[in-house]
Amino acid sequence: MGALAGHIFAFIKAIITIYDALTGWAYKLIQRPAKVLDERDQIRAVPTDPLQPGDTSVTYKPNPLPKNALVNEFEMAQCSTMAEVWKWSVARYRSRKLLGTRDVLGEEDEIQPNGQIFRKLLLGEYRWLSYEDVDQLVDNVGRGMRMLGCQANQPICLFADTKAEWFVTAQASFRNSFPVVTLYTNLGDEAIAHGINQTEVETVITSHELLPKFRNILKTCPNVKQIVYFDNPIKRTDINGYRQDVRIINFWEVVTLGKKTTNNNVADVDVTPTSPTPDSACIIMYTSGSTGAPKGVIVTHKNIVACVNSYLGHLNSINFTDEDCYIGYLPLAHILELIAENMMSVFGVAIGYSSPNTLTDKSTMIKKGGKGDASVLKPTFMACVPLILDRIYKGIHENVRKKGEFTEKLFDFCVRYKQAATARGEKTPLMDKLIFKSVRALIGGRVRVILTGGAPLSPETHDYIRVCMGCPVLQGYGLTETSACATLMQLTENNTGRVGPPVGGINIRLENWEEGNYRVTDKPRPRGEILIGGNNITAGYFKMPEKTDEDYFTDRAGRRWFRSGDIGQMEADGCLRIIDRKKDLVKLQFGEYVSLGKVEAVLKNCPVVENVCIYGDSKRSYVVALVCPERGALGRLADRLGKGGQPIEQLVEDRDLVGAVLREITQQGKTGKLQKFEIPGAVHLCLEQWTPDSGLVTAAFKLKRRPLQDFYQPEIDRMYGGK
Repeated sequence: MGALAGHIFAFIKAIITIYDALTGWAYKLIQRPAKVLDERDQIRAVPTDPLQPGDTSVTYKPNPLPKNALVNEFEMAQCSTMAEVWKWSVARYRSRKLLGTRDVLGEEDEIQPNGQIFRKLLLGEYRWLSYEDVDQLVDNVGRGMRMLGCQANQPICLFADTKAEWFVTAQASFRNSFPVVTLYTNLGDEAIAHGINQTEVETVITSHELLPKFRNILKTCPNVKQIVYFDNPIKRTDINGYRQDVRIINFWEVVTLGKKTTNNNVADVDVTPTSPTPDSACIIMYTSGSTGAPKGVIVTHKNIVACVNSYLGHLNSINFTDEDCYIGYLPLAHILELIAENMMSVFGVAIGYSSPNTLTDKSTMIKKGGKGDASVLKPTFMACVPLILDRIYKGIHENVRKKGEFTEKLFDFCVRYKQAATARGEKTPLMDKLIFKSVRALIGGRVRVILTGGAPLSPETHDYIRVCMGCPVLQGYGLTETSACATLMQLTENNTGRVGPPVGGINIRLENWEEGNYRVTDKPRPRGEILIGGNNITAGYFKMPEKTDEDYFTDRAGRRWFRSGDIGQMEADGCLRIIDRKKDLVKLQFGEYVSLGKVEAVLKNCPVVENVCIYGDSKRSYVVALVCPERGALGRLADRLGKGGQPIEQLVEDRDLVGAVLREITQQGKTGKLQKFEIPGAVHLCLEQWTPDSGLVTAAFKLKRRPLQDFYQPEIDRMYGGK
């Protein structure tokens, strides 16, 4: 930064200091920061019994939160199944808009400077269906599925990307007692066939884009009799080349079948819905899993209703209105998105559909100069997995860096300024408007709450996103086995590295794990394996009784529990901190324990790291790192070393560049306060992209450690001194 720019920067800082001195009293009077700080300090959960010396476990329950009219009204309705929840929602909101889908007007190819061709979509506005519109569709789809031969308690498979038709079909299935089998769309053919065959599914519901996969899959799925597919609005679907005894039918033909059973027409079959019971299977959700074949988790109606109840009370202080909107783009086959969308329908919040390829103006399928879905929809709520937030964090950094050193220093100063103000319980409305408004515009400009879960979120990313987006980022904790429900930060929290207190109706128990040296009597705070108890705990694994008995149990009081395998620490205010995982703990040669997930969470914030997998050999004294580099940052690092312009294949093999990357992540490790033995002693730069299609990460982008180790074993051996 030049001398003139330095003087301007110093002048701006001086102006802000003077402004603070002159107006600080007024802000304190209006914003009442002391009250904000008092709300942050409240106790959010307490032990059910005082902890005594020698105890091997301690159980925490949440302190009750105030209830608003919506919570009271929902509790009075005493809904016990998702069919009843849907009926209640429709009766309450009726003409309010619910599901929105953006018009696809066409597509065209865009040639990149390197000669590559990318397909871009031409998109219009959102079209909306009201609660009553959706309810009519739900009724017709349910009737049509009955006409196709679907029977109560007979599973159907929903294998499609997130869209309005998915939501409608799920609600129709809930109403008619069809257990919904969900499978991630990026699973391999073998895993998909495993889920379909294990559940003996006869009806598969998929989409135009995914239908071709079944030309091969059907060869190993003898039970499948029919496939229903969702249309592509601009392409005709080819239904040739499938097993001849399998019926292929369009989704809207099913709707038409259902309509024919109304208007006093008499159907050949009974199309009256069979109402589910609280213990009926609602979802059989196949987790992609980091090891082995996917497991089907049986989620009952009671489980999901319990989650809705818990989150309804936990988030009631948000004060939802008919202007609120949620953007749905995560896989509905993932429990996080499924619960989020059903929650929104109960809150009366509209759901606008998107995809990772069209989410923002910079997304891969948005034409240059075009508007991403978030810019058009302007959502007020969104759910993100940490990987998405990490990318937003690095994207903001990159955009600011491109504007020059002065802008970069000014922006960093503003971030630190706002962080300090937030820590004091104060807001910065002027800075939000002048500095951070353009950042908020990346996701529409109106987002007021971001929910995140599914993996650890680094404190650095958490605080940075919260500051730049000007809204709470609520980190939660849960698993498919607990219906994505266990703990969630409250709106008044301002911490990072924690996942909040247990939500209403849920108990969190810490239990000694002697092998890892974690005990509930540890000082200053109790530590141990996390057990989760409540009506949210699922029925178990489909056709896996031994595994179910291993991970689940019911106590003498009748409360059902799940053993998570995660290690937690309960803070003084009753909020949970995830500090380790049984499967991620490695003991090195000299007895040091390394939490692989903890190290990875720190190193992901290194600008040159897109993704990282840490590996530890118990016969060695150090860990090593497999790094998927962020290619832009890697290119800039190569430029500094005088090696710019080389293809990526040469860069990842260049010893000088690999050494430079190792120095970068070593510095990041020190900044993140890792111990010396936790910082990798060697690094390998991976040319391959880690995507679910590669089999190296799950559909939720969690690392598959064993496949990664197998794939890179020669490189691991080399990093440990082998040939």
